[in-house]
Amino acid sequence: MTTKKRLIFLPLGGAGEIGMNMYLYGYGAEGKERFILVDVGVTFPDMESTPGVDLIMADPSYIADRADRLDGIFITHAHEDHIGAIGMLYPRLKAPIYCRKFTAAVARAKMEDRGEDPNHVQVIDAYPHQVKMGEMMVGFLPVPHSIPEASGLVIDTPKGRIVHTGDLKLDPNPIVGEAFDPAVFAKLGEEGVHALVCDSTNVFSHKDGRSEETLTAPLTKMIKGASGMVVATTFASNIARLKTLAQAGVDAGRSVCVLGRSMQRMKGYAESTGVLTDFPPTIDLDDVHGLPRENLMLLVTGSQGERRAASGQLAAGKYLGITLKPNDTFLFSSKTIPGNEIGVGRIINSFAKQGVRVIDDSSDLYHVSGHANRPDLERLHDLLKPKMLIPMHGEYRHLREHAELAQHKGINSIIAENGTMVDLSADKPKVYDHIETGRTYMDGKRLIGAYDGVVLERIRMAIRGTVAVSLVIEGDDLLGVWADPLGLPDTFEHEEPLIDLMEGMIEQALVTAKAKSLRDDEKIEGLVVRAVNKVCKDEVGKKPVVKVLINRLTD
Repeated sequence: MTTKKRLIFLPLGGAGEIGMNMYLYGYGAEGKERFILVDVGVTFPDMESTPGVDLIMADPSYIADRADRLDGIFITHAHEDHIGAIGMLYPRLKAPIYCRKFTAAVARAKMEDRGEDPNHVQVIDAYPHQVKMGEMMVGFLPVPHSIPEASGLVIDTPKGRIVHTGDLKLDPNPIVGEAFDPAVFAKLGEEGVHALVCDSTNVFSHKDGRSEETLTAPLTKMIKGASGMVVATTFASNIARLKTLAQAGVDAGRSVCVLGRSMQRMKGYAESTGVLTDFPPTIDLDDVHGLPRENLMLLVTGSQGERRAASGQLAAGKYLGITLKPNDTFLFSSKTIPGNEIGVGRIINSFAKQGVRVIDDSSDLYHVSGHANRPDLERLHDLLKPKMLIPMHGEYRHLREHAELAQHKGINSIIAENGTMVDLSADKPKVYDHIETGRTYMDGKRLIGAYDGVVLERIRMAIRGTVAVSLVIEGDDLLGVWADPLGLPDTFEHEEPLIDLMEGMIEQALVTAKAKSLRDDEKIEGLVVRAVNKVCKDEVGKKPVVKVLINRLTD
C-alpha cells in the first residue's frame, strides 16, 4: 500500500442513469482517505422490474464500511433524486449533513419522518464560505435550477480545485432563487479549476437554454383565452414555476388556489426559509366552490401521472369535491420524465374522454428545463477552463456525448459510470479501480438489497404464476394433497379442473416413490415441483413458482 496521497472520485449512483445521485470524493493515502459524500437521492420503481418496491436508492455499502472516515454529507438541492434517501440511509452513514437553508428544511423533515435527529442537518452559507473537511475545503456555489437554492460545490484540495455543478442551468432571471453569475464562474476559472464534474442531462439539446421569465407572457395569454376553469400541474418543488403560473393566473383575472399536500408543503418551506416572499394572492379551497369556473385557476400536484395525486384523482372523476367539465383546460407545465409516459398518457386520455382541453409539454411554450443545454455547457467549460471534465447526471449516452464534447475543446475527459473509481491527482483523470455497486430498495418498512431475491421472486410469481401445495404425511403414508394455484388460467384441454389434475399427478408421484423418499423433505419437494410443472406446462404452457408445505403427523 502506497503512502502517497491521492484525490479520488467515485460515483455510487447517478452516473450512467438519471436519478439516485450519490457521489464520493476522497483525499489521502490509499486505504486512509478521508471522504465527503455528495447527495443521497432516490429513483422510483416500476411494476415491470421492481414490483411492490416503494423507492430505490444507491447501495452505500462502500462508504458505510468506511463511515469512520466520512467527514460530511453535502446535499446540493432538495429534489428527491438528490435528497430523498437521507433519512433512510443516515443510520449507515452517521456523518454531519450540510445544506443551505431551504434544502435543510426539507432534509430535517425527511430525518424526522424516519425517526432520526434533525439536528444532524447543519445550515451553512454560500460560497465563498467553506467548511473544512479533513484536508479539503467545501463550499456551496449558488446555481439556478428548478428548485430554490440549488448549489454546486467548490471543493478545494491539495491537488487542486474541483467544481461539482450539481444540477444547474444558466438562467439570468430564474424568478425564485439566485441568477447565474458568470463573473463568479469566470473568477473560479481564473484562479484555476483542476476538475469539473458536470451535469450532462441536456447535452443533446442544441438550442440555448431559456429563462423562467420567458414563460409569463405565453402563460398569461393562454389563460386569458381559456373559456372554462384552468388547472395546471408542475413539479411540487418547482417554486419558481408555481409563482410564474400563479402570477399568470392573477394577471389573466382569475382567482388562484394551490392544491395538493406536497405542493403546499414545498411552498411552505420556501416561505418559512425566506426564499419566497412575494407569492401572488391565493384563495382557500372553501372559496373555490362559490366562484364561476371561468374565474378560477387551480395549481395541482401529479405532473408525472401519479394516480393518487390531485391530477390523477381529477382524471378519475373528482378531487376534494372538484370535477372538470367540457371546455375546461388542463396544462402540464412540466416535462414528462422518461418512464412516466404511460401514467401521464392515462391522465390525458381520461381528460380527453371528459371533453377537457389538455395542453402537454410538446408545445415548448409553457415549460423550460432546469438543466443546461449543450451551448450552455460549452459556455460553462469556457468560463471555468478546467484541466479535466468528468460527466455526471446522465445515462451512458449523455456521459459519452459530454466527454467527447469536452475532448473536442481540448479538455481531458473520462467516462465514469457508477462504481468507477477515478484518480484525479494528476492533470489527466485515470481509472484506478472498479467497485461493486448496486441498489437498495425501500420495501414497505424495510430496506432490502437488490440481490436479496425478494423482488426477483415477485417477478417470477407475476410472470409464471404460483402454486402452493400442502401435504399431510404420517410415517410412510401420504394422507392428503391440497394444491392452490394463483395467477394461472384453468385447463382447457381437459374437462377436469387444473387443481384436480395437479393433485392427482402429485399423489401419483408420491405414492409410486420409494417409501424412504417420503421421509426426506427435500426429495418430496423435488417430486412435487416436477409433478406440478409437468401438469402446468402441458395444460397452460407455464412452469409456476411452487411452494411445498409438508405437515407430518406423529404419535
